[in-house]
Amino acid sequence: MNNEKENLKNYIYSLDIGTRNVVGMIGKMEDEDFSIIDYEIQSHPERAMFDGQIHDINRVAKVVKSITSILEKRNGIELKEVAIAAAGRALKTKDVTVEREIDYGKVINQDLIDNIEMEGIQKAQDILDEESNIQTRYYCVGYTSKLYYLDGTLIKSPLDHRGTELKVDIIATFLPHIVVDSLYTVIDKANLEVINLTLEPIAAINVAIPDKLRMLNLALVDIGAGTSDIALTKAGSIISYGMVASAGDTITDQLVQEYLLDFDVAEQLKIDLSNKDHLSFDDIVGISHEKTRDEILELLDETLDELSKKIAKEIIEKNGKKPSAVFCIGGGCQVPGFIEKLSVALDLKDDRITIKGVENISKVKFIKEALVGPEYITPVGIGFNGVLEKEKDFLQVSVNGKKIRLFNSKKLSVSHALILVGFHAKKLLAQRGKSIAFTIDGKKETILGDYGESANIYINGVLSNLDTKIKNRDSIYIEEAIQGKTKKIKISEYIGFNRKIFLNNNTIDKVTQFKVNEEKVPLDYIIKDGDSIETDEIRTVNDLCNRENIDFNDYDFSINDEAMYKNSVINVDAQVIMVEVNSDQKQNDEYEIKEKVSGNLQFDEDVEQEIENGNTSKNNSYYFSVNEETIEVKSNKPLIFVDIFDHIEFDLKTPKGILDLRLNGNRAKYTDQLKDGDIIDIKWR
Repeated sequence: MNNEKENLKNYIYSLDIGTRNVVGMIGKMEDEDFSIIDYEIQSHPERAMFDGQIHDINRVAKVVKSITSILEKRNGIELKEVAIAAAGRALKTKDVTVEREIDYGKVINQDLIDNIEMEGIQKAQDILDEESNIQTRYYCVGYTSKLYYLDGTLIKSPLDHRGTELKVDIIATFLPHIVVDSLYTVIDKANLEVINLTLEPIAAINVAIPDKLRMLNLALVDIGAGTSDIALTKAGSIISYGMVASAGDTITDQLVQEYLLDFDVAEQLKIDLSNKDHLSFDDIVGISHEKTRDEILELLDETLDELSKKIAKEIIEKNGKKPSAVFCIGGGCQVPGFIEKLSVALDLKDDRITIKGVENISKVKFIKEALVGPEYITPVGIGFNGVLEKEKDFLQVSVNGKKIRLFNSKKLSVSHALILVGFHAKKLLAQRGKSIAFTIDGKKETILGDYGESANIYINGVLSNLDTKIKNRDSIYIEEAIQGKTKKIKISEYIGFNRKIFLNNNTIDKVTQFKVNEEKVPLDYIIKDGDSIETDEIRTVNDLCNRENIDFNDYDFSINDEAMYKNSVINVDAQVIMVEVNSDQKQNDEYEIKEKVSGNLQFDEDVEQEIENGNTSKNNSYYFSVNEETIEVKSNKPLIFVDIFDHIEFDLKTPKGILDLRLNGNRAKYTDQLKDGDIIDIKWR
C-alpha cells in the first residue's frame, strides 16, 4: 500500500476489541464492495476483559498498540484514526410517559414538543439512576416519540394544535459512560484518535442483514465470549436489542471445571470440537486425556441446552413472538449441536436457523488471505460502518462552560446536549406568573399572571433553538427562562371607583365602600389570592334608593322613558329619571306584583279585575307544598303564584339560570291563582 499513501483518507482503520481477541483491519470502499486490505488478530495475553467490558486498560492498550504497529510496518503507513464499537450488552432502553399542562391560549410549537421530549429523556435517565446499584452515568444514544395524546385523545402530531394537556410516550436508549470512556482511554493510550464509534450489534447487522431483508422479522444472535447479543428487525428497521449474560465462556468454563484445564487450553478444546473427532489435551496436573467429540459434547449437553433456552427466551420477550428466521454469528455458535438446540427452543425448523460467516457476505472482499467464520462478522462490520459514516462519532461540545461528549448516532441537536448535562427542561419554557383567585360579592374572579420570557439559546454566540444541529467543538450557552410575575392589582384599579350613574342629572358613584375579608382596607390595597371582597355598589333601583335614602314608593323611576322597578338593573353611565308620585297609588297591588318579578309581566285580566273589585277573603289559611315542604299562608285576599315568594326564602335577585315554575306538576305563570293544597315547585335550571 506504499504507493497509495496519498489516498490514505479513502481507507478506514478499524478495531474490534473483544473479550478474547482484538482484530485490527484496514479497508476501503470500492464501488459497492468493502475491500479489506490487511488485518491482524491477537489474543489478550491475560483476561483483561470480561463480558465485553475492559477491566485492565493498560493490557488492552498494549495489544492495540501491537496490532497497530504491525499493520503500519507491513503497509508502510502511519495510522492515526480508528473506528471502534461498544458492546451491545451495555445498551439500556426505557419506556416513559410525560404529561404537561399547557396554555390553551397558545398554539403548540416545535419548541414545546422538544421541551416535553427532553423532559422524557431526563425522566428515563432518572429511572436508570434509581435502578443502578452504583451511580452509573449514561449517554442517550437515541430516542423515539411513539405516541402523542392531546387532552386525552391520541394524535399523530400535536404541532400547531391547542389544548390544556399534552402527553407523549417515549422509548429512550442509553449507553453507560464507563463503556465509552474505557474504550476512548485505550485508544488514546495507543496514540490513536477515534474517528467513528458504533455499537457492536449495529455493526454486525449492517453486514449480516442488509436493508432489503429488514422488512422480514429476523433475529441476529452474536454469541461471543462473555455475552450473547441480539438484534431484531421488522418492517424495514431494527426494532429492538437484547442480551443474555451467557455465551462461549460458559462452555469454556464447563470444560475447565470438568477436566481441570487451564482456561486457554479449554478454549482451544472448545474450538477443536468443530473440526476434530478425537481430541487430546493435558490438565493442570499434567495428566493427558484422549476424548472423542461425542464424549465431550455429552458432557456439554446440559450447558448448551440452558444457553439456547436463555437466548430463545430473550428473543421471544423482545420480539413478542418467535421470529421468521435467525442468523447466528460469533465464535460461540460454532459448537456442534448448539444450532439444533436453539431450533428446538424457538420451535423453528432447522433450516430457519443458520450460521452466517463472513465468507457468506457478498459485498466483502479480501485483498490478502480471506478470513472465514462467523466470528469475523462484527470486525468486518465495524470497518464497513466506519467507512460509510466516517467522523460520525462522539462530538465534544460545551454547555455553559461544561465540556461533554455526545454519541453521534444521528444528527445531534442542542436538546441532546442539554439532556446529557442534566439541564432541566422546565428552565427553558416560559411560565405564567402565579394567578390570583378571589371572590367579589360572591362571584369568583381570577387575575392571570404575566407571561414569562422564554430561554435564549446561543451556539457560538448565534441565537439558536433546541432543534439547531450541533457539531464538534460547538459552544452552547443558555440564558434560562424568566418566570412570569404575579400581577399586583390595587383594589381601586380592579373595582373601578370612577364608574358613575346619573339621577336627575346629579352624578352618583356606583361604588363608594368596600371590605376585604370583612375588614376595611385602603384604596391602594393589593388584592391577594383567596381574598373575599364585598362592595357597596349600586346595581339596582332598590340599591340606589337605599344609598340616597329615597322611599321607592314615593317616586316613579325610568331610563329612556322605560319604567324601572325595585329590582331593575342600573348600568354604568345610566341616566335615571325620578318623578314624585302619589304614595297610595304607588302601593297598588298590580305594581306590587310587577315589582316582585322585576319586570313587565302580562297579567291575567280576570285577576286584575278581581283585585280592583276588592274581591278578597279575610283571615283565610292556605296550605301549600312548596319544594316538598308544607307551609301555611294566611291572607285576606285571593293568592296568585307570585305571592308565594313572600313566604319562602328564594333569591330572585341573583339569577342562576332559567327560573322553572311548576303548579301541580304543570308549568306555571306568576299570575296563576292558588288553591288550598296546591303543590308548588320552584327551581333554577
